[in-house]
Amino acid sequence: MNDTAIDYAAVFQALPGMVALLTPGLVYADANEEFLRVAGRKREQMIGRHLFEVFPDNPNDEGATGMRNLEASLRRVLATGERDAMALQRYDVESVERPGEWEERYWSPVNAPVHGPDGSVVLLVHRVEEVTELIRARGGRGAGGHGSQIDSRGRVLEAELYTRARELQELNERLRRAHAREREVALALQEAMLPARRQVGHHRAAVRYRPAVGALNVCGDWYDLVDLVGGNRIGVSVGDVVGHGLEAAGVMGQLRSALSAASRVAAGPAEALNVLGRYAHVVDGAESATAVTTFIDFDHHTITYSSAGHPPPVLVHADGRVEFLDQATDPPLDARPTPAPRPEACTSYDDGATLALYTDGLVERRREDIDTGVNRLADALARHRDADPETLADAVLLELLPPGGATDDTALVVVRL
Repeated sequence: MNDTAIDYAAVFQALPGMVALLTPGLVYADANEEFLRVAGRKREQMIGRHLFEVFPDNPNDEGATGMRNLEASLRRVLATGERDAMALQRYDVESVERPGEWEERYWSPVNAPVHGPDGSVVLLVHRVEEVTELIRARGGRGAGGHGSQIDSRGRVLEAELYTRARELQELNERLRRAHAREREVALALQEAMLPARRQVGHHRAAVRYRPAVGALNVCGDWYDLVDLVGGNRIGVSVGDVVGHGLEAAGVMGQLRSALSAASRVAAGPAEALNVLGRYAHVVDGAESATAVTTFIDFDHHTITYSSAGHPPPVLVHADGRVEFLDQATDPPLDARPTPAPRPEACTSYDDGATLALYTDGLVERRREDIDTGVNRLADALARHRDADPETLADAVLLELLPPGGATDDTALVVVRL
């Protein structure tokens, strides 16, 4: 049986558990028959309506947290694009037969993303298992005093289970807040160490940096633009440190500063990366970091370049022809136990060409070869090549980044030649 012979709509409705589909705006797009049955709702009472319009918090319970916890979980899935399993929740439901009366209910929810072709989250799968009867179970039905003892033990177990679930939920929230604070500090450190937006001499250049979405995904992407000694030349570089958080941001700052200094005295980009590789060998956390650097000579209309395991810069000539600068690619920094001279290549250009350097957050997508993303970038650069660098950079980010933001940091440098 092939995929075309399967009625997935019928499969969805026949699923044995409670499953609903929500839009990114938390509006019900669909719900299977089991969900409708257990929730005690008709399809027309749910589809097209907001989740919390259908299932608000119990107004009689001042300590109700079900709605807040569920919304936080769904927002995390939208932001990270990853599955989120929730702790046991008490979430009361208003009786359909007796409006104004609320039934005490317990649920075990799991929320998962459905990704679109561009990697963005287009739907949320909301699967729920009701455990109300389990919570209410007292362990059995005995006779006389024995039943009372069992019932008492059941109440203790119920209270213990619910209390532990609440403690787990609160611990998770504290951990998320701690990670969020670390993200804020790392972003501030990252921004402080990256060079401010500026023009290099009289040349037109635009830089963009976009942090990853999600509280745990601050990474070590960086860029640099430096005036070079001798002639009308500048150096343009980008790099990527493996890892997340403050450590990655700190390593990023060290590598960027080292390459910036090396570029000012090196004979060419390969020599600058040789120096950086030796430095990375003694920096904890610099393992497998990548970088690419280009030396642009405006007097001779040449670009000399060298790459340490980084995606190739894209040169769009004035006539729209695209050239990938991929003829001098070597392993990442500190990849070899014994440093060896890195390769270097040179290409020429005419006035009006555009050079773009970037990190992999701009071109990588789930379940997609990176070459597809690189070609997508080249196409966007070629189509918008007549725009000024600032407008061009904004157009590229708009076309290539998912609507909800990328799950990896993104750095982009555009230089008009």
